[in-house]
Amino acid sequence: MFRERGLGLPPLDFRAMDRRDILRRRLHNQRLRGTPGETPERVVRELAAMQAQEHAYAKWSVAQRTDGLSRAEVVRALAEGYILRTHVLRPTWHFVTAADIRWLLSLTAPRIHARNAHRYRELGLDDAVFARSRATLIRSLRGGRHLTRKEIVARFEEGGIAASGPRLAHLLMHAELEGVVCSGRLRGKQQTYALLEERAPEAGSLDRDEGLAELTHRYFTSRGPATLKDFGWWSSLTVAEVRRGVEMLGSELQSEVVEDRTYWFAGPPPPHRSGSPIVDLLQGYDEYIISYSESREVMFPPAAPRRDPVFMHAILLDGELIGHWRHALKRDQVVIETRLHRRLGSGAARALEAAVELYGRYLELPAVLA
Repeated sequence: MFRERGLGLPPLDFRAMDRRDILRRRLHNQRLRGTPGETPERVVRELAAMQAQEHAYAKWSVAQRTDGLSRAEVVRALAEGYILRTHVLRPTWHFVTAADIRWLLSLTAPRIHARNAHRYRELGLDDAVFARSRATLIRSLRGGRHLTRKEIVARFEEGGIAASGPRLAHLLMHAELEGVVCSGRLRGKQQTYALLEERAPEAGSLDRDEGLAELTHRYFTSRGPATLKDFGWWSSLTVAEVRRGVEMLGSELQSEVVEDRTYWFAGPPPPHRSGSPIVDLLQGYDEYIISYSESREVMFPPAAPRRDPVFMHAILLDGELIGHWRHALKRDQVVIETRLHRRLGSGAARALEAAVELYGRYLELPAVLA
């Protein structure tokens, strides 16, 4: 087993849900506890999308929700196109499955374009430039070609399109949002772009209401308990769209007021876990952290630092932030440095050592605490 997932004792009574119940349920629904995901694409599909601008660490977020997958196996899922990396939900990269990419883009791309509109104008990017860049990308990538950013810049310049710095970034983001390109196969350590129609030829489509209901369902089943404001921030949907999505699900969703804040969730609570504490090493943009705006502070104990300027990744003890970590890759091992916000008891200290060992197994390297 990739992680201890012990369960036992009676279910929680959600008529008296409190902060720790929220954390326990989120851990379970996000596949950090309970039954692990069977494959990388199954994990990504259940969560709908997983933030992935830190590509190396985003792969760890996928693997730690499965039962023993190594980094190489997640890389393989990306190379084969079961998981794609693109701009969706917000103006940042996410992992999505090939099956979901088109309906997710149709639902959220208009909102991202609206947020980017001012920047497009600042960079001199208008409909004519986007049309020329789109034609250049299609011509350059057609036939299964996967090109690096440097190679794409050369194609743009051959076509008289200035493309450097933020201008290139927004040309490519626009093409991703329009469903023209998405991630291709890695070439060594370099990212490439490919045509979406060739990378995901069987990507499904949903009409807007179907897509809205599906995204609402996946968010609250995989991330609840969460607030409507949490969902709106995560998805970039309007307040009206969020409310409509919840209304369409009807009795499938339940709500509970905790400390004057309404949380929405689906399904019964997970069984109450007994036994030793569990530590999780999460990357800084893991969905357990980034999926919430209004209620993110639920994971922070009183007086705990929320950010660390050097150690950007989070250490959780039974869902609660207790410190930050970073790693240093050596030739024959990975060294984990930590900055803890409190002293650990013997059980928690052993749990931290176990979490470090898990990370080493994912990287297929011995892992040690500095």
